[in-house]
Amino acid sequence: MIIPYEQINPDALKGLIEEFVTRDGTDYGWDDTSLATKIAQVLQQLKQGSVVVVYDSELQSCNILPRQEASELF
Repeated sequence: MIIPYEQINPDALKGLIEEFVTRDGTDYGWDDTSLATKIAQVLQQLKQGSVVVVYDSELQSCNILPRQEASELF
């Protein structure tokens, strides 16, 4: 299920984005990018609609996925 990011409590959304950008396997290349910058980039992508927040009721967890990938799943 795709959850509109605007319906998520701002503190919860920030926590979700922070967890997303700090996951193992997240690679930003050779450049060091601050956590605040990474969070701002993902928030901008949410606002643009290129990524969406999804909720998996089976796993009872949220994730951030590219819109195309989420559309194929839900």
